[in-house]
Amino acid sequence: MSTKLVVLLAGATGTTGRALANGLAKTGSFRLIALVRPSSVSKPATEQLRSKGIEIRLGDLNDSIDKLKEALLGVDVLINSLDVQAIPLQKPLLQAAKEAGVKRVIPSDWASPGARGVSELRDLKEDIHDFVRSLGIGHTFVDVGLWAQVSLPPPRNSKTLIAALLREAHGKGDKKSLLTNKNHIADYVARIITDERTLNRYVIVWEDEVTGQEAFDIGVRVSGDGEFMRANRVQVSKEELLQRIASARAIYQESPSYDNTVALFGSLYMYSVHILGESSLENAKALGALDVRELYPDIVPQKLEDYAREYYANEYIYGAD
Repeated sequence: MSTKLVVLLAGATGTTGRALANGLAKTGSFRLIALVRPSSVSKPATEQLRSKGIEIRLGDLNDSIDKLKEALLGVDVLINSLDVQAIPLQKPLLQAAKEAGVKRVIPSDWASPGARGVSELRDLKEDIHDFVRSLGIGHTFVDVGLWAQVSLPPPRNSKTLIAALLREAHGKGDKKSLLTNKNHIADYVARIITDERTLNRYVIVWEDEVTGQEAFDIGVRVSGDGEFMRANRVQVSKEELLQRIASARAIYQESPSYDNTVALFGSLYMYSVHILGESSLENAKALGALDVRELYPDIVPQKLEDYAREYYANEYIYGAD
C-alpha cells in the first residue's frame, strides 16, 4: 500500500494550478488527484493531467457538501488555486474537507500580502481565512508576491493579452515587491505541505524583491530592446489609478461579470503593490508570515535578472504555458 501523501488540487487546469500540478507530479513524492468539473472531463487540459499520472475525480464547487466529501475521501491535503470569481465559492469544499478528515487545506491565495480594507479581493480571501479557522481544520495560507512572469516590460512582439498593462509604470516605481517564478512554486509547496512548522501558519514564498523601476531597468538591460520599452512606457499616477478604481468599482457593482471583476481587482492590485507597497517582505512579516527563504535555505531562488534572460529569449504568453 502506498504511503505517499494524497494531495487533491482544485483548479488544476488554471495558470497557477497547472504550475502546481506539473511541479508536484515531477517530484514523484505525492499521490495527486485533480478535482475536475464533469463538463471538463474530456478536455485537453484534463487529458494533460492524466498523462502526468494525476487521478481525476469529478466535482464542482456548487455540488452539495455530501457529494464533495466523496471526492475528498482519503485526501490528506487540499490545495485550491481558483479564478477570482470562485474565491468566495470555496466554503462548501472546505467544509467537506473538514468532514472528510482532510488534514490540511491551502485556500486560494497565491498573490501579494495585504491587509483588509484595501481590495475587495483581499477582503474575500481574509473571509475565507476566517472560515477556515472557524472550522478548526489544519491549514496553511500561502502568498507569493507577484509572478515573475508578469513583472517585466514585455517585448514588442508580445502576444500576451495584458501587454498594455505590463507597459505601465504605476506611481513612482519605488515600492519593493516580492517576486516568484510561477514554474518554481511547486518546489516550495512540496516542502510546505510536509512541514509541521507551517501547519496553521501563513507563509510568504518569494525568490527576489525589486521595485517597479528596478524591474523595468532589468528589462531594458536584458532585452536589448530598451529604446522600444522606453518609448512605450506609460506613466500612471496614484490619482489616475484611484480614478480607474472608482470607475471600475462602479461598473463591477452594476455588473460583476468576469471581465469587470478582473478590471477592478487588477487596478486594486496595482494600487496595493505599487502605491501602498504591501507586497514587500517587511510587510509580509509584519502580517505574521513565515519567510520561505528562512524555512528552506537549501532551495536556490532565481533572481529576476536571471529569469529575464529566459523571458526575452522566448516569446512568452502569460497563461498559455
